[in-house]
Amino acid sequence: MTAELINGEFNSNLETDIRAIPQPEKKKKRPLLYIDDYKYQIESKKIKVSKWVKKFYFEYYPKLFEDEVATFDETAARLAVSFIEKFCRHHEGEKGGQLIELESWQKAFIAVLFGTKDRKGFRLFREILLIIGRKNGKTLLAAAISTYCAYLDGETGGRIYFVAPKLAQANLCFSAVYDIIKQDKTLSLGTQKRRTDLFIERSGTTIAPLAFSSKKSDGLNCSCVICDEIASWAGEAGLRQYEVLKSSVGARTQPIILSISTAGYVNDSIYDELFTRATAVLNGSSEELRLLPLLYVIDDPADWNNIEELEKSNPNLDVSITREFLLDEMKIAETSHSKYLEFLTKYCNIKSNSSIAWLPYHIIDKCFSGETLTLEDARDTYALIGLDLSRTTDLTAVCLGWQRDGKLYIIAHFWLPGEKLEEASANDGLPYKAFIQRGFLSLSGDNIIDYRDVYNWIIEAVQEYRILPQVIGYDRYSAQYLIQDLKDSGLVVDDVYQGFNLTGVIREAEGFIRDGFLEFGDNDLLKIHLLNCALKFDNENKRCKMIKTASRNHIDGAAALLDLLTVRQKHWNEIGEYLTNG
Repeated sequence: MTAELINGEFNSNLETDIRAIPQPEKKKKRPLLYIDDYKYQIESKKIKVSKWVKKFYFEYYPKLFEDEVATFDETAARLAVSFIEKFCRHHEGEKGGQLIELESWQKAFIAVLFGTKDRKGFRLFREILLIIGRKNGKTLLAAAISTYCAYLDGETGGRIYFVAPKLAQANLCFSAVYDIIKQDKTLSLGTQKRRTDLFIERSGTTIAPLAFSSKKSDGLNCSCVICDEIASWAGEAGLRQYEVLKSSVGARTQPIILSISTAGYVNDSIYDELFTRATAVLNGSSEELRLLPLLYVIDDPADWNNIEELEKSNPNLDVSITREFLLDEMKIAETSHSKYLEFLTKYCNIKSNSSIAWLPYHIIDKCFSGETLTLEDARDTYALIGLDLSRTTDLTAVCLGWQRDGKLYIIAHFWLPGEKLEEASANDGLPYKAFIQRGFLSLSGDNIIDYRDVYNWIIEAVQEYRILPQVIGYDRYSAQYLIQDLKDSGLVVDDVYQGFNLTGVIREAEGFIRDGFLEFGDNDLLKIHLLNCALKFDNENKRCKMIKTASRNHIDGAAALLDLLTVRQKHWNEIGEYLTNG
C-alpha cells in the first residue's frame, strides 16, 4: 500500500486499498476486527486485565449492538490501525525511527474508538478515558491517534489541541506528533511548522499545544483534544478547563476528547469525576452513551506487589516497560511508605483517595418491586426515620423504614421549593412534575424549603397512622429548629456525621441491597438517587464514604437512607426486638 502527495494534495491509496479488500459475507454475528482477538486473549488467560476492562469488552460494549445503539464499521477500524502502523514512527528511545507495531490492546482500543458508529453513521464515542500505568506508551499512542485525526479523519479546518496545566507538559505530546510527521515524507510534505503550531495546507488543519486558560479556550472550535495526564489537573481550574473544552467541540459532528492518564494525587478533580462517571457507565447505573471508559487498574490493592496483578494496570508490560523494572521499583516500595504510595498510584493506578460508582443498576433494581408503598402499609409498626435536609433551596429527603416478614420496607419522600420546580426539572433532566403526581415529591415554600412541611409529614405518620419511630437519624448540619421541634414532640433524634466513619454502614447497606433485604416499592426518584451514588476510598486506611457520581447529581434520598441505617445499626441492641415487629 502506498500514499503520496501530488501538488500538495494527500492522495492516499491506503484508504482506497483498504476499502477494496473483499469483505466477509454478512452473518448474523460478524467478528469485530481486532476486538474479538483481544477478547479471546483475555478469555484464554493469555493476558490479564482489570474487572473494569472485562466489563467493557464483555458486558457494556456488546450490549450497545444488542440494543441497536451502535454499528461497527470494520473499514474505519482497519484504516485507523493501518495508518498508524504504516505512517507513524517511534520518536525516541531504542526504537526511535522504527514504525509503530500496535499491541493487541491498542488495536482493540483504536478499533472501538474509530469503528463504533451511532445510528447516523458518526463515531459513537466522543469522550474517552484511558487509564494506564506509567511508562505504558501514553504519549506515543495519543500522538499517533491525533496524527491520524489530522490527516485521515475527514475534518476540514480541523483543530487539534494538546492540553495540560503547563505548556511544557502540553508540548510533550505535540513534539511527539511533530517528530512523527518529520520522519515521514508523505506527511511532512505540505505541513508547515509555524511558531506555535503545525499547519496542514490540504485541509486547513492546525495542531497546537495549549496550557490552561479557560478564557482563551472559550473561542476554540476543537475537533480533537488530547487531555494529557488529567490526574494532575487540580481542582476547580481543571474542572473548568475540561468543561470549556467540552463546549468547544459542539459544532463538530464526531469530535474526540481523549483523556489519557495514570492515577494521581489531586483530589476532587476532573480525573475523579471522569473515573466515577466511567465506573457508573460500566456498572450500568448511567445511561450516557458517548463516554468510552477503559480503566487499566489492579483489582486488589492488597495484591499490589504481585507481578501478575500488575499486568492489569500495565497492558504494555514487556513492551515499553519491563518486569525487571517493576520488580526493582517494587522492592524499593516495600521499604518506604512514600515510595509505596507512589508505586500504588503510578504503576497500579490506585489513588490513595479514589472514587468508583457504588452499585450496578441490576443490583439496585431488584429492590424495587414496583408495588406502591404508603404510610398505610406501615400502620401500627415500630419504625426508623432518616433525614437529609440539605440546603433550604435544594431537595430535602426523608426515609421511613419498618421491618416485617423478613424485609426492611422503605418509604422515601422529597420536598422541593415551589419556585425551583421548572429550573430543577431543566437542570436535572428529571420529570419532577410526574414525581409530584406519583406522590414521591411535594412542593414546599417558594424559594426555600419550609421545614414545617417535613415536620408535619413525620407527625402525620405518628398520629394518624400510629407509626412509632424509635430513633430519627439526621445529618448534623440539618436545620436545628426542626430537630428541636421533633424533640419537643417527644421523638428521639440522633445526629449522624456522614464521612469515612460510615464505612461499616455503607458495607451493611450494600449487603442488604444485594441480598434483597431492602424493599423500595416503585419510588423511581429514590432509585435515581441510589444510582447517582459513588464511593470515595481512603485506600490507605481501607475506608470509604458516599459521594455523587457527578457534581450536578442528587443523592439526598441515599443520604437519608444511610442516616436511617446508621441509627438502626447503632441502637439495634436496645431496640432491635421492637423493630422486627414480630
